[in-house]
Amino acid sequence: MSTAAASTRPRRSPLLIPTLTKQCWGFMIGSAFFALATTPGLSETLGSTGANLLCFIGAWFFTAAGLIQLFLSGAISVAVDYGPGRMVRAEWLAAATQSFGTILFNVSTTSALYARSVAAQDEWVWNPDAGGSVAFLVSGVFVLVAYAHAAKGWDPRSRGWWSGVINFIGCVAFGISAVGAFVLPNGDAVNSTIASVGTFIGALSFLFASLIVLPAWDRKSKAAPSTSSAA
Repeated sequence: MSTAAASTRPRRSPLLIPTLTKQCWGFMIGSAFFALATTPGLSETLGSTGANLLCFIGAWFFTAAGLIQLFLSGAISVAVDYGPGRMVRAEWLAAATQSFGTILFNVSTTSALYARSVAAQDEWVWNPDAGGSVAFLVSGVFVLVAYAHAAKGWDPRSRGWWSGVINFIGCVAFGISAVGAFVLPNGDAVNSTIASVGTFIGALSFLFASLIVLPAWDRKSKAAPSTSSAA
């Protein structure tokens, strides 16, 4: 190819290329915002408006990371060797359901900034929040299924396995948080403490689940002499 022809090719911006590093950082930053919004003591200082704003910002990082995860998840289905047809891949299902959940969190956190009536809080804040939490929980199960297919169901020596387990703990915590955040007829939550603590634990879980599989760790381990016999 000539130099002139090569120069006419559109340049791809590295910023727009989905990578695992960007996915991890997206979930980590989003989780940090959710964790700050629900940190015991700090959440009271911030007030509901400040906490809702932090969650609103964090949800957008979740959504960006979820879309990257979906792009990187590969083909939707694969051929099976035990019969005709194809099977939808658990890895793709995990990414798709989690991405859908992040969009529901966008709806919930955006509505929380404006909802004033009990009906609005129930319909536009709690319902999408509960739906997103269910989607995350389903996604967490698919992550474990996908890992069991690719490696082993029990593999505590692997960072990937720990990431899946910690991610699932976060999904359960978000689900418990949604139960505590259920809006009663008087406008109060069933248990605001459970809602806050569940979100806090879930956010920290998602942060660590992404941190331990951050590709930078692999580069560092290759650059430094190994001190462990673990693979």
